[in-house]
Amino acid sequence: MGIDLSPFFAEYEALVAEVDKLFATVRGQCGDLVTCKPGCDDCCHALFDLSFIEGAYLNARFNEVHTGLSRDAIHMRADEAERKQHKIVRQAMKAKENGVETSFVLQQLARERIRCPLLADDSTCALYAYRPITCRLYGIPMAFEGQTRTCGLSGFQPGAPYPTVQLEKIQDRLVDISLRASQLLDTRFSGLATLFVPVSVALMNRYDDEYLGIKQDEFEHLDAPGDADSPAAGEAPAGMPVGPADPAAYQPGKRLEFPSDDCQSCAKDGCGDCASASSGGGCKGKPYIIEIGGPKE
Repeated sequence: MGIDLSPFFAEYEALVAEVDKLFATVRGQCGDLVTCKPGCDDCCHALFDLSFIEGAYLNARFNEVHTGLSRDAIHMRADEAERKQHKIVRQAMKAKENGVETSFVLQQLARERIRCPLLADDSTCALYAYRPITCRLYGIPMAFEGQTRTCGLSGFQPGAPYPTVQLEKIQDRLVDISLRASQLLDTRFSGLATLFVPVSVALMNRYDDEYLGIKQDEFEHLDAPGDADSPAAGEAPAGMPVGPADPAAYQPGKRLEFPSDDCQSCAKDGCGDCASASSGGGCKGKPYIIEIGGPKE
C-alpha cells in the first residue's frame, strides 16, 4: 500500500478501547450472565462483515503476526470459508428474488454457521489481540435497527431488561473513519468507504494501490486530512462518480431507539402483536441502551 493509514488505524484502536470498556461495563453489571471464557468459540462461527478500515486493519496486523506456513494455513481456511459464504449469500439472494420476505432471509442467514479462518484447532483465536469489534461484543446484548440479540450460550433471557449496546453509533464511527481514509487515498472507487467484506476476504486481500483504486498520476498531490481543500467528513470528494454505495448518500446517526417514538408505555413483558413496538421485550422489559459517541464533529 502506497499510503500510510496508521493515523486511521490509531482512531480505530481508540474505538476498540471504548468497545472493550462497554463490554467490561455490561459484564460487571450482569455477572454470570456473560459466559464468555477461554475455549468457547460460538462467536467464531457467526457471519458478519467488516468495514473498510476494520478490514484493512485486520489485514495489516495479520501480515505482521503471521508469516510462512502459518499464514498459508490461515489463507487456505479463509479460501474455504469464503467459498461457503459465497454459496450461502447466493442462495439468500435467490430466495429474495423468488419473493421470500427480507426479514425471513435475514433470519436464515443469522442461523448459518461458518468457521472463522482465524479459529485455531485448540479453539483459540490466531489474532485475538486484534480481533474485530463484533467478536468483542458477541457475548452481551446488542441492538441494531430495532432488534436485540445476544449469544445463545449466555444467561440472558428474552424479554428481561438488560444493559444493551447500541451498534448504530459504532457503525457510524467505523464508516466515518473509512470515509476520511478513502478521501486521503484519492480513490476512483466512490463506494470504498461503505464497502463491507467478510473476515476471510479481508485476510486474503492485498490492500495495494490497484485494489484501492488509487489514481497513480495524482498520488503526489494528495492533501492531508484537515487541509482547506479536503472534502468534509460525510461528503464525497469532488469529481467522484456517484453510485449506490456513494459515501455522499450515507446518513450517519439514523437509528431506532427503545421503545419507538409512537410506542405507548405499558406494563407488558412482551410486545406481542403491538404494531408500534420496536423491541421484543415490551415496555416493562425494554433494555436500557449503552452508547458510545458517534462520528466526531
